[in-house]
Amino acid sequence: MFELLFRYAPGIYARGHLVLLGSWPVWRLGVLILISAAGLGWLLRGRWNRRHAGVWALQTAMVALLLLLLWQPALSLAELQPRQNIIAVLVDDSHSMAQTDGGAKSREAAAQAALQASLLPGLEQRFQTRLYSMDRGATRLASPAQLRPDATSTRIGDSLRQVLDDTADLPLGAIVVLSDGADTSGGPGAAGSGIDRDTIAALRARRVPVHTVGFGAATPARDAALDDVQMETRALTKSRVPALVSFHQHGFAGQRTQLTLRAGSQLLASQNVTFGPDDVIQTAQLMFNAGDAGLKTLQFALAPVAGETNPANNNIPRLLNVRSDPKPVLYIEGEPRWEYKFIRRAESFDPQVQLVSMVRATENKIYRQGISDPSELAGGFPSRAEDLFRYQALIIGSVEAAYFSPVQQDLITQFADRRGGGILFLGGDASLADGGWGDSSMAPLLPVTLPAHKGTFVRADLSRQAIDQPRGQAYTALAPAGGDSIITRLVDDPAANAKKWHTLPWLMDYQDAGVPKPGAAVLANVLVNGRTLPLLTTESYGRGRTAVLATSGTWRWQMMLPYGDPSHDLFWQQLVRWLAAGSPGQLTAAVPQPILYDQSQVHLSVELRDSQYLPAANQAVAARVLEPNGQSLRVPLRPSPSAPGQFSADFTAAQPGVYLADVSAAGGAHDAVAFQRLDGVAESFHSGLDADLLQRLADQTGGSYWRPDQLAQLERQIPYSNAGITLRDNLPLWNLPIVFLLLLALPIAEWFLRRKWGVV
Repeated sequence: MFELLFRYAPGIYARGHLVLLGSWPVWRLGVLILISAAGLGWLLRGRWNRRHAGVWALQTAMVALLLLLLWQPALSLAELQPRQNIIAVLVDDSHSMAQTDGGAKSREAAAQAALQASLLPGLEQRFQTRLYSMDRGATRLASPAQLRPDATSTRIGDSLRQVLDDTADLPLGAIVVLSDGADTSGGPGAAGSGIDRDTIAALRARRVPVHTVGFGAATPARDAALDDVQMETRALTKSRVPALVSFHQHGFAGQRTQLTLRAGSQLLASQNVTFGPDDVIQTAQLMFNAGDAGLKTLQFALAPVAGETNPANNNIPRLLNVRSDPKPVLYIEGEPRWEYKFIRRAESFDPQVQLVSMVRATENKIYRQGISDPSELAGGFPSRAEDLFRYQALIIGSVEAAYFSPVQQDLITQFADRRGGGILFLGGDASLADGGWGDSSMAPLLPVTLPAHKGTFVRADLSRQAIDQPRGQAYTALAPAGGDSIITRLVDDPAANAKKWHTLPWLMDYQDAGVPKPGAAVLANVLVNGRTLPLLTTESYGRGRTAVLATSGTWRWQMMLPYGDPSHDLFWQQLVRWLAAGSPGQLTAAVPQPILYDQSQVHLSVELRDSQYLPAANQAVAARVLEPNGQSLRVPLRPSPSAPGQFSADFTAAQPGVYLADVSAAGGAHDAVAFQRLDGVAESFHSGLDADLLQRLADQTGGSYWRPDQLAQLERQIPYSNAGITLRDNLPLWNLPIVFLLLLALPIAEWFLRRKWGVV
């Protein structure tokens, strides 16, 4: 419809600019329009009203249009010189192009037919053409008959860069991409992420427009697929690990299937899921036991549904590095109390936590437990960074803030901020607001804004007159954020877990912790006397994490629950592990993507800190990479010139399989990180037409997006480009159909208005 009225395609208007070819100066046009408008207004003088104004506006528009046509308007734009420019045609030949989308012809066959029927013959008449297949890169072809839709990946950005390099010294006028847009450079869950910025910048620098032609249906007829799995890549032995799995389907709404997690042949977790509406992403959380130490390859899978067209996208692998090194945790308590005893008891059953504690027995005497040698904590709470930072988590019980010296207060802050440790603050007589923490330099550590008054710690009234109905009973309830947290997951089933929290025995005491700060998460609440107060609140702080548990009465859970109920011990083990497990060591290694889909390059980055957790420079850092074939390779890491303590190396995974990089520094610090190369997998996850990616690629480079039935329009638009060897062309606008329609419509509209209003 647009071309019927305006003669040229929208893309041509976008590339050109308006010019007036008449020999008279443009200013005269403006003057004549103003004079005409004033003259028409003078003729209607004395009778001016809203109706006369409408007639005047139509007459002025008519005169202005006629005057504009006398100045010969045209569209000026660059046009490629015939036979002197190259047009590159890239055809996707990956596995997804073999899809038929329910029709008789595959996408690849439709692309070949379009090429041979009109596109290539039309381009070859005016330009030099180069035909490429497009998968991991671009491969020059002699004819469309050489196309085979069997490649295992599609990297549109890499292919475009290769074509630019191939024609670096040649006049490249435009690029035409025929594809379903299923770019697999990011692996599953990354479809539609777009082409990399460097490629777009290179195309813009040469002003090469990329015209894209989309083949295929947006969604396969009947398909269920996993989209992503979000989980930690490291865990402690025997710990419970949550994994958030996202998936979608088309054609199976309301049907049920099973979501499973396996490590080899061992089933770790399973859950029945019911499909929601078509093409809506759903999520499910699987909870599993990490098991013994070692590197585990996990396989998340949706059981195939009857009639599914592409079961290959029902599986996603993940790597989990399970470690057995104990995590040292320091617990300081201001007074002997039941909570201290039961926390130590719960942690004594966890071999992954080494709980070291100090209790203030009297004003000048401390009682130490769990120490590794007599000198540990002999002088009380540490006053040096290297002594405190050897621990990975810190629990502070009923201790007033003033107990710590200014140096120690700063160390506690730096323990979370710089060291990256976890800190838990417990309720008590000398805790939180009652202990002056809100007025101390450590107040920013707390995930809550404490009340300005004291007397916030309340014990249940168990006096004789209140035996039947004790006052101040504090019951617990799971908060919305707690439903997804591993800390508060006492039962795997979410509904049963919420019920479990609601039925826990009441707490012996509670404390008003104030208001959660922005960004903090309340995992559990305490319900008392009709009030709801935050019980367990967590927040990230610097490189670490902090939490407030506003009670010292969870010990009643262990005393009042039936024998064998693990709720108390499980809660404390999960809470302390959460505090300690996220604390980094002096050396931390990482890779951007643990799973390499159809690619071999991996960037290994390392952060190294000294015993005070300050950036450590001028040290030798190297990685010993264990390859899938059992061989090992030493890879030295180069220091960053601008960031002390940062090291990196680029490694090539030459073959598919799992790799383990053990990184160590000269001072003895070390860490390990795993990654896996998978070939021929990602293509199965991007089987639908990604029109958005193709549209963005065209828009970002000055091209246009087309459907196969619009190829005739594409052939007419390709010559108009600013790349290659061009000349300026002026397309006349005076003879547009819309102009003649306006010349008819304006006087007809005036006649109808005069007729209706009786304006003479």
